[in-house]
Amino acid sequence: MAIGNGRNGGNGNGRRLAKVLETADEKIRGSQAWTSIFRPGSVYRRGYTDSPRNRSYVIMNNVLYHLHPVKVKRHAVKVSYTLCLGGLSFFLFIVLTVTGIFLMFFYRPTAAAAWNDVQTLETAVTFGSLVRNMHRWAAHLMVLTVFLHMSRVFYHGAYKAPREFNWVIGVILLTLTLLLSFTGYLLPWDQLALWAVTVGTNMMGYTPVFGSQVKFVLLGSQEISSATLLRWYVLHVLLLPFVIVIFMAVHFWRVRKDGGLSGPL
Repeated sequence: MAIGNGRNGGNGNGRRLAKVLETADEKIRGSQAWTSIFRPGSVYRRGYTDSPRNRSYVIMNNVLYHLHPVKVKRHAVKVSYTLCLGGLSFFLFIVLTVTGIFLMFFYRPTAAAAWNDVQTLETAVTFGSLVRNMHRWAAHLMVLTVFLHMSRVFYHGAYKAPREFNWVIGVILLTLTLLLSFTGYLLPWDQLALWAVTVGTNMMGYTPVFGSQVKFVLLGSQEISSATLLRWYVLHVLLLPFVIVIFMAVHFWRVRKDGGLSGPL
């Protein structure tokens, strides 16, 4: 009898504990804080039922799920068709962002300190040389993958209706990628960088109508100075990446809205 009562008591305590946990779960899931985070249809909301409507809500209300379409065309998943060039370009941009943030901790954009900081990064900072070379090679590879991606799109005729606008966005992204690579090339502020600035700004100086104004804005003065390095540094780490992120978001969105990847010829 004692053993039986112990088992019954244990089962009763287990049921009471389960009921308490269920009540607490309902209160948490029904709270204003919880419902403000998880939208209707989420599996984390109270009263979720497995239905086509709620399954669609899960896809539409989740950022990670929504980034990838629910249905993908058969040809779009073939590596031989896309060569993953668009995805590789985006991945290299992420690598550049992460490694670039690391490099920013050890670099000062002044004419007196830039070259010494690069040398210190190469010789005295733990993994500094590795990260800098990862950043440099990722920049070269991104230029290559974006160019090959554009070539693949052109070869498959993916610039035709209704994707003309997205083709223009792609051309802009290619231009921004080249500018990002060029501005980063100048940051060591060595002889190569000085001559690159000289050639680049002189070319911009021949822009019709307002060429001299453009050259002055890029140099920060009438000639190359420390202000020039600061301006190109801001372009490289702030302005150009910010604009690229915006255009990439529009690019990805238009791929989805234009019916996904174009079909084979």
